[in-house]
Amino acid sequence: MRVLRPAACAAAALALTASLTGCGARIAGGGDGKAAENTVTIENCGRKVTFDKAPERVVTNDVGITEIMFALGLEDRMAGYVMPDDKGDLDHVPWKDAYKKTRWLSKQAITKEMAVDAHADLVFAGWGYGFGENGITPAALKKLGIDAYVLTESCRNGHGAARGVMPPLDALYTDLTQLGKLFGVEDRARKLIADFRSRVADVRKKAPKGDARPSVFLYDSGQDKPFTAGRYAAPDEIITKAGGRSITHDLADSWTTVGWETVVERDPDVIVVNDYGDTTAEQKKRFLLHYKPLANVSAVKHRRIITLDYADLVESPRNPAAIERLGAYLR
Repeated sequence: MRVLRPAACAAAALALTASLTGCGARIAGGGDGKAAENTVTIENCGRKVTFDKAPERVVTNDVGITEIMFALGLEDRMAGYVMPDDKGDLDHVPWKDAYKKTRWLSKQAITKEMAVDAHADLVFAGWGYGFGENGITPAALKKLGIDAYVLTESCRNGHGAARGVMPPLDALYTDLTQLGKLFGVEDRARKLIADFRSRVADVRKKAPKGDARPSVFLYDSGQDKPFTAGRYAAPDEIITKAGGRSITHDLADSWTTVGWETVVERDPDVIVVNDYGDTTAEQKKRFLLHYKPLANVSAVKHRRIITLDYADLVESPRNPAAIERLGAYLR
């Protein structure tokens, strides 16, 4: 049960350097069965966690995660967000006003110190989206009296470091549902999900079918070996719902590395370039078009390369718009 304010709780944890039982959420199943009426139990990456009240000072890491909170109208529950400059196009997203109202804490990956300084009572991040970097994990935060919510797209699936436990859009809908329950905005979550499902269904109706579906390769980065998306990363389902076939759908992981031989052998009709990082989308396209091993790949030969923003391609409320745009391109 929470008995201290977030700031006091974090400070006490740092001073005592011990795991606290007086702060944060509890794993469901313990206690004396006399939970208060306002407690909420949610499921996150296979664990049921009970909160005594909705968090009031959430810190998010990365753009897609931040915009999930914004899409649910929860900017007033946020202490701030952490993300690089490369947030994509913010001028036309529905949450541009929420960005203006919410404190941008850092351009660097989140750290425990950032969470403590922000008096956070919850950190919303993911494995590979903040967790696992700079020594920050849900367990490390728990020792500081700070709860964690793990992005469902990034849940570990029990095979080493591999991530992903469900189709990517289901991961988005799961997070909207669970967070809607936690923060008492379930109606808003249901309406968002219904809208997203309707938009995706409209694209599916128009999409190519059967053998007419073009094969698609998602190129994130890398020259020695390409970094790409397996079937548990958002691009896989974005490609599928748009009417294509991802050539790396057989990889039981989210974001991962393959060899160029795989790309050449599977000969994609279209390449989707992930626009983010120090290398621009134009530089990535030039590399693909001039990399000799790819010269006879259909997408390169016919210059069928489309760019989508990073925020379109990670789990985020931008996913339906990405499906609409890619669907139009593939048609």
